[in-house]
Amino acid sequence: MEEPSSKRPRKSSNPTDASFIDDGNHSDQLGVVTLYQDDDYATSNPNTIRTSSLASPTMKLSGHKGSIYTLAYDPLGEVLCSGSFDSTCLLWNASNGQYDNFNVLSGHKNAVLDCKFTNDGEKVITASADYNLGVYDVRTGERLKRFMGHKGIVNAVGVIAKDGSPCLAVSASDDRTCRFWDTRVRGEVGCLEDSYQVTAVAYGNDGLTVFTGGIDNCITAWDVRQMKMTMTLKGHTDTITCLSLNPKGTHILSNSMDGTLKTWDVRPFVDSGKKRHDKTFVGGTHNAEKGLLNCSWSADGTMVSGGSADRIVHIWDELSAEELYSLPGHAGCVNTVVFHPKENVVASASSDKSIFVGELS
Repeated sequence: MEEPSSKRPRKSSNPTDASFIDDGNHSDQLGVVTLYQDDDYATSNPNTIRTSSLASPTMKLSGHKGSIYTLAYDPLGEVLCSGSFDSTCLLWNASNGQYDNFNVLSGHKNAVLDCKFTNDGEKVITASADYNLGVYDVRTGERLKRFMGHKGIVNAVGVIAKDGSPCLAVSASDDRTCRFWDTRVRGEVGCLEDSYQVTAVAYGNDGLTVFTGGIDNCITAWDVRQMKMTMTLKGHTDTITCLSLNPKGTHILSNSMDGTLKTWDVRPFVDSGKKRHDKTFVGGTHNAEKGLLNCSWSADGTMVSGGSADRIVHIWDELSAEELYSLPGHAGCVNTVVFHPKENVVASASSDKSIFVGELS
């Protein structure tokens, strides 16, 4: 069997072509795809098996005027939110498979570095380099609140994933603090002080634990009730750029500038002698830009992915730590990759100002 080329495929000369299709010749290889084929190819090729409700096997979304740093799906997978260097977030309608842009969230004065939907899907909370957070109504696009209090760039925001209050959020900043917010009141409702800049944060599913990561290369667990550190996870050798909790809330995924993604067992109690570090995923890269590249889990917790500076979307099998898909197409650093919560679909965003949404075969 012929090995797939390691080079990025050339762009088609037809400017209207904007979809990926699998050429069907790599069933035993990584999920390598070909860029910018004719839309009619996918429908005319009898070997093409559709696995989602997308209008095309892969779609390119354009609209941002700057690098795109963050993506987030709402809990039902009906809305995709993207945040950019252009200081805005765009909302895309994912419910019909067309991904039409239906709202612009504006108000920040600097880049939007992170965004999260509340667990009821009604609001989007954004973190920005203007030192502030914004709370937006998904339906109207109106900014409901602006959280001020950080004295440095706000790198990340976390919300409670499932059963907790949709009103609570936590943010991580270069001012070496994590601050807690409640959308029902003005101002912060709590503050954790760290010794180093905090670049990543994630809320535990129970709402009682917060995980942070920063330039000290460590992951720290905090008890929200006592505002005290409870656990430190060491293993990375460079700055942690993102943290993501798996759907069950038992393991956390970390992306680091050391070029690896790692999973960690964060259950309150582990078997005697067992290490917290679980698996390491290699293949992704970071570059001199030192961007805060994201990471994420699939909805069933069987796959993980993360941003990579080599312009490739890497997706790994969580159980074996083997790479399942290597998807080219972006012309810049891939800053974020997210999985659809209901379908076999993945979305990626890049410094090339574009978003690709595609189904996994």
